[in-house]
Amino acid sequence: MWAIPGWKSRYLLEKHMAFILGKKLGMTQIWQEDKVLPVTLIEAGPCVVTQVKTKEKDGYESVQLGFEKKEKNVKKPLQGKPYRFLREFRDVSGVKVGDEIKIDSFKAGDRIKITSTSKGKGFQGGVKRWGFHGRNKTHGVKHEERTLGSVGPSFPRHVIKGKKMPGRMGAAQTTIKNVFVAEIDAANNIMAIRGAVPGRRGILLEIHN
Repeated sequence: MWAIPGWKSRYLLEKHMAFILGKKLGMTQIWQEDKVLPVTLIEAGPCVVTQVKTKEKDGYESVQLGFEKKEKNVKKPLQGKPYRFLREFRDVSGVKVGDEIKIDSFKAGDRIKITSTSKGKGFQGGVKRWGFHGRNKTHGVKHEERTLGSVGPSFPRHVIKGKKMPGRMGAAQTTIKNVFVAEIDAANNIMAIRGAVPGRRGILLEIHN
């Protein structure tokens, strides 16, 4: 770590481990100097450390955070627990049970990763799901411009496993990397992330660097 020359060593020395849970609020734009930046607003924290797992006891090291006090309708696995969302982070940084994780562990300019669930699109065809061109709009292709066409070879005379086909699209865990924190509003627990973040409004986000 100490022998890496140049900007990489400076980045590792200045990097601070931070993680938090948040909720997507929506998109807007802000001014920075003479530029307009599209940003996603996130309500991040405060979170409480509910469990610290150790390698000796649990086989691996992680920190479990609780976010949002439990509401009336909660899924069965979370009943009896005081928080609506519980998530684990594998970055153990000397925290203990009961510690509060706030948004001030991040600062403007940090490069972070965000994990969330993308928007569900339902059952979609190959053109929308995979970006296929579709068939030519010529004579004899009536009502079939967006169909797949041939999907299998003459041998072994069946569709090969893993072929790109119509099916359910979206609603999958998605992680975006190398996104930057544009602004931090510590008083209101609001974080502005440059660009778009996967998922609908109100989706749970796992934020870490």
